[in-house]
Amino acid sequence: MSTKIVHAAVYDTLADWEVGAATAHINNPEWQVAPGSFEVRTVGLGTEPIRTKGGMRIVPDLTLAELTPEESAMLILPGADSWMGEDLVPFARKAREFVAAGVPVAAICGATFGLAREGLLDDRAHTSNVAEFLLYSGYSGADRYVGQPAVTDGGVVTASGTAPFEFAREVLSVLGVYEPHILDAWYRLYAHSEPAAYFELDAYQQARSQA
Repeated sequence: MSTKIVHAAVYDTLADWEVGAATAHINNPEWQVAPGSFEVRTVGLGTEPIRTKGGMRIVPDLTLAELTPEESAMLILPGADSWMGEDLVPFARKAREFVAAGVPVAAICGATFGLAREGLLDDRAHTSNVAEFLLYSGYSGADRYVGQPAVTDGGVVTASGTAPFEFAREVLSVLGVYEPHILDAWYRLYAHSEPAAYFELDAYQQARSQA
């Protein structure tokens, strides 16, 4: 079984809570269709450590210059304070490479601004924190804005910074990490704390272990 690598971008002031649900469950074999078939690796502008919004220190596994779409299953772009400036433009340009190569990209919160400015949301249904936020990017896709927590269109996932579980659900769906009914139970458990969903997941795991 070959391992699919999902790359998570890391940079200073990265919003920890926005991508944690997605990366943790991509990297966790529990309930997956093919347990252990995914691995998350971090990618930075350089190899120097970054400091997240929550004060966590992360040393990137590789640099953005080393990253190619052909060696990745997806590029995940978290929000950060600096997305409206120029510092993170290289990540948006890398996202364009991914989309052109047919490899999905997932952006949340401020990272959606980077995609908009790069023109990647001009012809795709998308969302963000609020519609007005993206207008400052100068993009031409305002008529494709959807007022939902998370949206997937044309290989691009976008989400509001207040919707980490909806974002994770879209990411896990695009990657095919779970069977559809397991993804539904996963979302109901983690986003809505439904006890019945836990028992569905537990029954699934037990049945698979006995097969």
